[in-house]
Amino acid sequence: MHQSPAAARSPSVPPADTDRARQVLEQALAYAADREYTGWDYADGLSSRFRTALPVENRWLNLAFQEGIKRTPVNVRPLFLVEQRRSFMGAGLFVLVHRILDRLPPEHDGFDHRAAACRLADWLVDNRCRGYSGFCGGHRHDHQHLDHKTTPAEPDVVTTAVAVKGLLAAADYDDRYADIARTAERFLVEDMRYRTVDGTARIDYYPQDRPAQHTLNATAMAAQTFLDLYERVGRDRLRQRAAALLDFVVGHQTDRGGWYYRVPASASHLSMDTHHNCFVVESLLRYHEVTGTDRYAESLADALAFLRRSLFRADGAPNWDETASYPRDVHAAAQGILAFTAAGDHAFAGRIVAWLLDTLYVGGGRFAFRKHRLYTERTTLMRWCQAWPCYALATYLQAVRNR
Repeated sequence: MHQSPAAARSPSVPPADTDRARQVLEQALAYAADREYTGWDYADGLSSRFRTALPVENRWLNLAFQEGIKRTPVNVRPLFLVEQRRSFMGAGLFVLVHRILDRLPPEHDGFDHRAAACRLADWLVDNRCRGYSGFCGGHRHDHQHLDHKTTPAEPDVVTTAVAVKGLLAAADYDDRYADIARTAERFLVEDMRYRTVDGTARIDYYPQDRPAQHTLNATAMAAQTFLDLYERVGRDRLRQRAAALLDFVVGHQTDRGGWYYRVPASASHLSMDTHHNCFVVESLLRYHEVTGTDRYAESLADALAFLRRSLFRADGAPNWDETASYPRDVHAAAQGILAFTAAGDHAFAGRIVAWLLDTLYVGGGRFAFRKHRLYTERTTLMRWCQAWPCYALATYLQAVRNR
């Protein structure tokens, strides 16, 4: 696999303690399982009973609840009676965690991983979004955007991509999950308007997406879904569709090596933030893994160097984006672990693991949300703070064991 060209120049940092990482992983997974994988989520403020009780629908009122609850330094969700739910994406991630741990020693860690994975996969099937051309899912709470509001009945590409991975992992136990996952191709092509343009391809992020803007990490995640299905069923059109989407993404890589959140860049307040850039890098590495070709080798070399140079510190701490160090986000750390593990750079992935455990693990199976310059937000969000770190740690431990 590709590795950051800056690896040899980084100062020595102690590697992650894999025994501690496994212990924390088991504690975090137990925390989630004890709560039936249910909890608060990122931007879930519109689930507040105070908001749902108000007999008006107003964009600015929605944003006040959503952003105010999300951005408050302490967790005010209990005060605002925000409903705790099981995340569709989180469930897919926890399926992946259970499937990985089912293959890793020790075999008796207090979990029946097979049973847990299948229960969660069944839940994904039962709670998918209805009325679309194939399997799909989205966030299970209302979400107010600047120009529209999405509802739990509306799917999106990124959530679906993670859920498909979960179903394909559970298919190791029961083929019917793969049969359902394969229908996601129709969802992407027909409902998310997969279309070819100038030798590349475009796809929408969600049903109400604007055709004049494109979310690059969502495009890359759609390509991952095609690749995951291609690996399972071997239909060449899936590989071709993935390549066309990734060609579009690579065509918008900046001279610095990273990607803006959207095309055009002015269509989003986000810049080249860390966890979304890691999504793109993972997708390019996934193409290499599945196809065995170096189609994106040059782009990957530049992107991994950008991650090392601009989005992570030498000690593994994640920056917010290419211009700001803080807040240092738990999801960004998890995505960095996944990206560098996929790149075969286990040493640097281990530094991020060590930073995550030392800085954002607060004990009792809980990860904190974000580290700011002067304080730490200790809110625990089930998908953002538990599912993603669990998946990252499990993936890292599996890779280290198999190398």
